[in-house]
Amino acid sequence: MTKAFLKGCFLVAGLLAAQAPIGTSQELEVISYRNDPRLPALKSFFDALNSPATSMAEDFLAAADNHGLDWRLLPSIAILESGGGREFERNNIFGWDSCRTGFPSVRHGIYYVASRLANSNLYKDKRLDEILAVYNPHADYSGRVRWLMSRLDARLAAHSTLD
Repeated sequence: MTKAFLKGCFLVAGLLAAQAPIGTSQELEVISYRNDPRLPALKSFFDALNSPATSMAEDFLAAADNHGLDWRLLPSIAILESGGGREFERNNIFGWDSCRTGFPSVRHGIYYVASRLANSNLYKDKRLDEILAVYNPHADYSGRVRWLMSRLDARLAAHSTLD
């Protein structure tokens, strides 16, 4: 057998394997936020601030939950950096990398920033104030993010009492 023939066989086998169904043990767990009180709290937070990110509230929650982040952190940074998606460039609503980095979509940026905040040596295993000091070293930045996070706490409390 020639090398070209063997190469072709491996290519076809690889393509067939790629189309094989994934077993249930390999499927990703999909989390539903329909009954999560954080979802209406986050949506009303974004709505009150005229943020287009309202439609991606579940993505903010999923990104935070998947990476072990405080669920209030990403929305608060997004509001502070871009008005929650009102003014941004290259799908970067977080001002990530001083706005030098672009993302294929805003949704991709949400998951990317969450991953970096959770896993990068710059942020991993740090307290909130330490994370924020690295993210943006301006003296009042941490306090502003914390204030927005407290607004989310208030929204969550208000939505929890409505149930």
